Order: sequence, then C-alpha cells, then structure tokens
Amino acid sequence: MNSTRHALWPSLLTPDLHGRDDLCAVSAEGVRVRFADGRELLCGTSGLWNTNLGYGNLAIAQASADALLNASYLSVFRYENEYAQRAADALVELAGAEHYGRVLFSTSGGAANDLVMKLARQYQALRGMSGRRVVVGLRGGYHGLTFGGFALTGENLGQQVYGVDQRLVRHVTPNEPEELNVLMARQGTQIAAVVVEPVLGSGALPLSAEYVAELLRLREEYGFLLVADEVATGFGRTGDFFASQRWPAQPDLLIASKGLTNGTSAAAVVLAARSVAEAFDEAGAVLSHGETQAGTPVTCAAILATISEIHRLGAVARGRRLAGRLDDGLAALIAEHPLVTGTTGIGCFRSVRVAAADGSGKPLPQFEVAALVAAIREAGAIVHPGLHGVQLFPALTYTDAELDELLACIREGIDLYTVQVAAQTETGDEDHR
Repeated sequence: MNSTRHALWPSLLTPDLHGRDDLCAVSAEGVRVRFADGRELLCGTSGLWNTNLGYGNLAIAQASADALLNASYLSVFRYENEYAQRAADALVELAGAEHYGRVLFSTSGGAANDLVMKLARQYQALRGMSGRRVVVGLRGGYHGLTFGGFALTGENLGQQVYGVDQRLVRHVTPNEPEELNVLMARQGTQIAAVVVEPVLGSGALPLSAEYVAELLRLREEYGFLLVADEVATGFGRTGDFFASQRWPAQPDLLIASKGLTNGTSAAAVVLAARSVAEAFDEAGAVLSHGETQAGTPVTCAAILATISEIHRLGAVARGRRLAGRLDDGLAALIAEHPLVTGTTGIGCFRSVRVAAADGSGKPLPQFEVAALVAAIREAGAIVHPGLHGVQLFPALTYTDAELDELLACIREGIDLYTVQVAAQTETGDEDHR
C-alpha cells in the first residue's frame, strides 16, 4: 500500500487515510470501480448517489464531448444559450409543465439550496412580505456544506466551528406534525419557506403521507413556499422520476442534482412553479444569483442525454423492479443475520441497521460505522456510512446477479467486522492481564 501523501486534500477523510492506494479510484465501468491497489469493487452507492445508470454510459459521454467541441463554454450569466434552453424545457416537461414553468441552473446541491433560500426570501418580499425571511428545515436533513445549505442542514456537522449563521433557520423533527404546528403558530408570519427531503438522506427516512399532507395544508394557511430537495431522490431513485410526484400537490420549488447528469458534470437545477416565476416576471425583478459553470453546454447536453437514456433503458421501471428484489433480500438478511436489526428507506434508497458486535443488542455506535464500511469493502463492495449501519444506493440498472452479490458482500462484511471486534477485544483483555 502506497503511503506517499500527494497534494490532494480529499473530502471527509481523516489525514491518516490520505494517499492510500485502496482509497484511490483509477477507473470505473458499469457498476464496478477499480482502485490503485489493483482491486475491483462492486459499487453499491451509485458513485455519490448520482450514477443512477452506472458508469461509462456512452451516449452521455458522446453528447458531452460533442457539446465541448461545438460550443466549449457558453453561460447563463447575463446571457442565454440554446443548450440550456433545451435542457430547461425538457426538465419542465419531465416534472410537469402544468405546474412548473422555469428552471434555474446551479452547480451542486448545496449551491442550489443557497439559491432556494435567496429565491424564497425575494419572492416573499415581492409579495409585500419582506419580514418573511426564516427558512425551516428538518432535523437529520442534509442540504449540503455551502454556507446557506450548511445552515439548513439539520445535523451537527460543525456549523458553529465554521461560524455558519443559522439565525434565520429553524429545524423541526420530521414526521411530527404537532411540532411543525407549534412553530407555525409562533412564527408562521416570518417563514419564507420550508425545505424538506422526501427521504431524509442521512437516515434514509421517508416522510410519511400524513406529514406531507400537513405540510401542504400549512402552506395554504401560512403562505410559505414548500421546497422539495430531491438532490438524492430525483431521477428514479425512489420509483418515480421525482419522489414529490407522489404527493397530493406539488412543491413550489424542486431541487435536482445527483442523478441529473448521471454524475458526469457538476450540475444542479431548481424548478420553479409558474406562480413563483410570475411574481418575478410581474415585478420585472432580477434574482441576484449566478454561477460561472451553471447551465453550460456540456452540462446541459449531459442532462438531455441522461433523460434520453433513462427513457431508452426503462430505468425507472427497472429501478422499481430492483427495489422489489431489494425488499426481499433485505427481509431475508434481517431474518437470517442476528446483527441486522432492520431497514429504512424506499425504492433504491435504503439503509441497513446493524446491532453492536458485543452482543448487547444495542445499535451499532456511530464511531464504529467506518470500520463496518471498511469490512464490507474488504468483502468486495462499496457502501455508504449511515445511521447505526450502512446505506445502499444501487444503480437502477443493476442485474439480479449484481444485487445478490451486493447483499452477499454485506453479509460477509458484517461477519468480518464481528470477527475483527472479537479479536480486538481478546487482544485488549490479554494486554490488560
């Protein structure tokens, strides 16, 4: 293993893990990733939840290459470009042209959440309600690590250390309507928007139908904008193109990012309801937001090609079928393995909850999750750390054999982790004696 430290400073890795060949990817194809140590691992995370169609899709790669050759760089910063126009029209048609009217381009889910917070506050000001500046998120929700998105993220990830301003942000517990009602009764006239993930990313926790219904009712009563952050749930991940399409009524703003270009470009979009866009049109108002690489030809060509490939491959329907097999496989894993305690999530957005290896029956401590992820890697698969266990985001194009392999790697990895814990405990006892 190469321990030489390169100039690269990777995200969210402790310094002792920098420069390791087993954590340095060199190529990827289909649903497998090759690393510098020579191993090839099954990807159970769709990259960072974004390669919904697997790696190396030729149609998306060709569309991107053509755009780079034909247009190189064109912006949507005080200009428009035809690629962005076509991509925006396609996204509106995909999400529902009867409700959505405009598309704003961004470069990441975090930046798009920053954009949404600005958009909601300016919308309220245009309606004569400039005092509506508070934005509400959910505890346990994740909206990125840019300063606006970081403020809205409902986990303690060091916001105070970094001086993130959360004075105009509130958090409530998901799926507890009473707590939401209490907040509205106290501050409803100050709230510009409520931002929710249809499935909370960190815990793979779906919002209940009752909670969504209450959000929609309170929107009508108090006049806030309802935002669906579908960075992770969009593009077929939960069984529909967008999870919010199952809601009784649509959100005012919808954020999409991860599956938007099948992971090929730094891209995000915000779809705005016609009613929101009309407030700006009627006032002739300019939204003060722009990003250099937002809405470029290569990004928009990748978006268009991704949409086309999802249709061609029948990826949403394939994802629904895969989710059914995943349900059965996880149920069998829970029944057969004494340390697997449950699962959460929907579609191909799932978690596996694991008990501590000490036989106590308590949930796996969060500080031990990284060791479990590493053990599953050793068994042959890449999974994502989750709440008291791991998270699974298989590509919608997985075969039955690949899903069986993923579940086998999880089972083997849990067993391997248990053996490692037992060995460490025994060594510790001997040292103590």
